[in-house]
Amino acid sequence: MQTVLISGGGIAGPVLAHWLRRHGFAPTVVELAPGPRPGGQAVDIRGVALDVMARTGLLEQVRAVRTRMRGMSLLDADGREIERSTEATFSSGRLDGEDVEVLRDDLVRLIHEHTRADVEYLFGDSVTALDDHDGGVRVDFAQGASRTFDLVVGADGLHSNVRRLAFGPEEHFTRHLGSHLSVFGADNFLALEDWQVWMRDGDAGFGIMPVRDNTEIRVAFGFESGPLPHDPDSLRRLVADRIAALRVHGARLAEAALEASDFHCDAMAQVHLDNWSRGRVTLLGDAGWCPSPLSGQGTSLALVGAYVLADSLARSSGDHGAAYAAYERRMRPFVALNQALATENPGGPASEASVAHAKNAFALDG
Repeated sequence: MQTVLISGGGIAGPVLAHWLRRHGFAPTVVELAPGPRPGGQAVDIRGVALDVMARTGLLEQVRAVRTRMRGMSLLDADGREIERSTEATFSSGRLDGEDVEVLRDDLVRLIHEHTRADVEYLFGDSVTALDDHDGGVRVDFAQGASRTFDLVVGADGLHSNVRRLAFGPEEHFTRHLGSHLSVFGADNFLALEDWQVWMRDGDAGFGIMPVRDNTEIRVAFGFESGPLPHDPDSLRRLVADRIAALRVHGARLAEAALEASDFHCDAMAQVHLDNWSRGRVTLLGDAGWCPSPLSGQGTSLALVGAYVLADSLARSSGDHGAAYAAYERRMRPFVALNQALATENPGGPASEASVAHAKNAFALDG
């Protein structure tokens, strides 16, 4: 039974672990956080990714916790409503479509609950060194003892530790898209009821949606900027200052950003590598091909990639090189198509036609 270490306990890593276990592998997931990560924005499961969820056995559970918006309002910089829609929202697209919008932490929780019985999880730890040799990959951990695995998969996001150790510095592979996005939770001080509000003021703006039966809100605040140091404390202060300058709810949102336990801020960036694999190590999801949240397809790509990688390994008769090549051959065109969504219209959502084409341009059994 081949052993596989997966770095990253978010979405792609645990789904890969599920399918590897189904195919007779022994997966281990290592995650820096002490448990499944809370917080995060609403994410979309679209097109062929819905088939992955169905085959994984989670589609009905995901649908049960989906967001249920009635519509949205678009505000000007002074808070006046200039447009509204009961047909679509910026976060999820058409409200009558088949796509499923779900809070990221709900999706992470469901996947973890579905896999924890037969997948080894190492929470509160991270990979510090990789030694790829003929017999496997020796992995050093920050907390636990060193172990050797047959294969290693980096599913640890935009700032992938595995990618840095196996491929080199992050700056060699990331392309900054000219903005940052911060996401955090707060009490529903706006008394929103299944209704989103969006506002843009110059080079900054926010989207706010109620969650948890309208008892809370999730705030997505975006602002244009060049590359910034990835320092959480500095980014939190910067975000609070930028939000405070807004004329609409600025002071209250700034206070919420400073107090939020789930505060997150990162660059809108993409990852581009000539090869996703090196030796016994390969990359999955944002670690290998981050399309940025601007694409609206990051979660769907992660789900599809996890399924395809597991399938390729299962078909390879122990030849990881052939499996990795097959995985990359199948996924690269789909990734490129979806990455293009983020650059088609940098100031706003991609066209409905482009999204429809991109999300369905893949067949799991192809």
